[in-house]
Amino acid sequence: MRIQRNDLDAAEDQGLIAPGQAGPLWTFLQAQQQDRPGFRAAHILYYLGGLIAIGAMSLFMTLGWERFGGVGLVVIATLYAVAALAATDHLLRVQRQPVPAGLLAALAVALVPLAVYGLQNALGWWADGETARDYHRHIDGRWLMMELATLAAGAAVLWRWRLPFTVMPVAVTLWYLTMDLAPLLAGQPDVDWTLRKLVSLYAGLALIGLAFWVDLRSRRGPDFAFWLYLAGVLAFWGGLSLMRSDSEWSKLAYCGINLAMIAVGAVLSRRVFAVFGGLGVAGYLGYLAHGLFKDSLIFPFALTLLGLAVIGAGLWWQRHEQRLTVRLRAPLPSALRELLASRG
Repeated sequence: MRIQRNDLDAAEDQGLIAPGQAGPLWTFLQAQQQDRPGFRAAHILYYLGGLIAIGAMSLFMTLGWERFGGVGLVVIATLYAVAALAATDHLLRVQRQPVPAGLLAALAVALVPLAVYGLQNALGWWADGETARDYHRHIDGRWLMMELATLAAGAAVLWRWRLPFTVMPVAVTLWYLTMDLAPLLAGQPDVDWTLRKLVSLYAGLALIGLAFWVDLRSRRGPDFAFWLYLAGVLAFWGGLSLMRSDSEWSKLAYCGINLAMIAVGAVLSRRVFAVFGGLGVAGYLGYLAHGLFKDSLIFPFALTLLGLAVIGAGLWWQRHEQRLTVRLRAPLPSALRELLASRG
């Protein structure tokens, strides 16, 4: 729900708040919003700068960094991380700026893989030519130590400073872990893609479950679950969508799962479910239009009627939304009802 100044003025005119309170209340709400991530110029600059810094030490690393050697990489990553954490503490305690503080805390966590790689390199673990930047490009069970160390560092930073954006490198690491688990479980570097897809699917479901648990725990505070939901949905939907089947029933089930994802996204107010669910449904309808019914004259008309029926269902729901929402939420546990009310 977005509140604008004219909403408060209207409430004051109708006697819902005392005369003269609209102005001070609006000032208070604006001050509250300053500490929350949003699409504002300062926050855009914060995120742009933070993501550039994180990318520089991860995705965009060049082979030139290998010249520092393993020990050099450990020293550089450690110094960067210490400086980032010191700046995080300063921004929180002195300047009360949680958004840039969260970005710098995430930078410190994102430096852990580089430090661990440098240590492993110094010990001769990567004599086969793999480099630090391959961590973000290649699937390899040997990345496990880097991933576990990153998760431990992320947990420690989150325990010290409860900043939601710090979950981002943790979620990305968990996503990487789902991909590296397949060769680890199989005990060989080259694994059949069927196993990879199954591991991704089930690991994605586990991540979504973890995100939901975090969502329940943090329902009264900042959103710590967003990045976990994103990583879980990516792993689950990616593994599901890459599976192949010649059965029309399996394809229909795929469409049904994506429709269920859209419903979950609507219930939990999580757009990531709706976005990927919508892509899945669009892919299935595209398959029907260009495959099963490519020469049909009736299919476009039937699809149009289906679309209009969905719009009609939306109109009916909007008309009865409050009564239906109360009835549907009544059997749910109180914690879940509170979560749906706060996120919805």
